[in-house]
Amino acid sequence: MPPKKSTKGARQRLKAASPRTRRCGLCGKTGPLTRTECCNQWICDDEASYQLFSYSRNSCSRNHRRFTLCAFHSAEGHRGAWQDCARCRREFEVEMYVYYGTNQYNFEVLQNPPAFEPTLCNKCKTPISLGEDGYMRDGTKYFCLDCRPLPRAPR
Repeated sequence: MPPKKSTKGARQRLKAASPRTRRCGLCGKTGPLTRTECCNQWICDDEASYQLFSYSRNSCSRNHRRFTLCAFHSAEGHRGAWQDCARCRREFEVEMYVYYGTNQYNFEVLQNPPAFEPTLCNKCKTPISLGEDGYMRDGTKYFCLDCRPLPRAPR
């Protein structure tokens, strides 16, 4: 019996599974790619290009791993879906919980995030975005970079 000819749908499915057509689920680039440990999504395999202490946000893989509830939930070994995890919710201030669940490094964002009051600089009262801005924290007080207390000189 002759081999069965492949159908157009089967060829399209094979093409979609081809490594050459895979794309990063965050930035859309093709290869080199890897899968995330937390949610098994295709993502740029670019952590090796990150410069230590640069605080750059140019690595899809690193950004997802460090700045999402999805990755945190998985790394901490929590059960169930990260979107419903009470343990994850307790681990962060509300503003950071919302940021980690809704930022551009997520494949799926948190639906109906809780409301929160903006964090204000303790000195000048300027709003500080804890997920995006530079700031200094002293106990429960937050300071923007313009108002941060200067370090004391050694005695």
